[in-house]
Amino acid sequence: MSEPRTRLALLSPYRVEAGDSDALAVAITAACAAGDVAALILRLAPSDERSLVNLVKRLAPAAQATGAAVLVSCGGFAGDLVSVSARGGADGVHVDKPKEGVLRELRERLDDGRILGAGGHEQRHAAMEAGEAGADYVMFGGFYADGVSPDPETVIDRATWWTEIFETPCIAVAHTAEEIAPLLATGAEFLGLESTLWIGEGADVAGIQAQVAAAREANS
Repeated sequence: MSEPRTRLALLSPYRVEAGDSDALAVAITAACAAGDVAALILRLAPSDERSLVNLVKRLAPAAQATGAAVLVSCGGFAGDLVSVSARGGADGVHVDKPKEGVLRELRERLDDGRILGAGGHEQRHAAMEAGEAGADYVMFGGFYADGVSPDPETVIDRATWWTEIFETPCIAVAHTAEEIAPLLATGAEFLGLESTLWIGEGADVAGIQAQVAAAREANS
């Protein structure tokens, strides 16, 4: 039996605002054309619900046109994130460091195949709780809203542990090109790319995709 392929998950910059939408939509289109992108996590700046809905409507089609799922994340937003996602035409929501009970509540509201993702799991028991609460995937690594992220060794350790034990998929996030190979070796279903890897002059999604393909070939 062949190994399941690793697919890409794009993480937007934090606190995306309406003024960022045109340039970001172009970058999303380019990245999705260059690689096998399964998902895009939009990390939006808090605003009123109507503005967030309009922003999602502007950005989601660029990824969805290639079959990628779009997840909405908005740390610090006091409104209804599920409503923003649904009204904006997204495919679900992503929550970092969820408080107790939040994931179960969201799971009850996200039906009809809509996706619930959870990240910010620096401790193993937090990731296990997310899986038990019905998250469709858990994410290890990635910048938090305060600009801090777990060290690469922790991300590799958590992703390796998770993929060896649990069936719920995981996203292992790379911040630099040097982190990609070790994260691919964990067997994670999804390789997350921080925005510096797929936006701007240093972006090389095609090169990353080639690396993913080579790793799969080597392990087949």
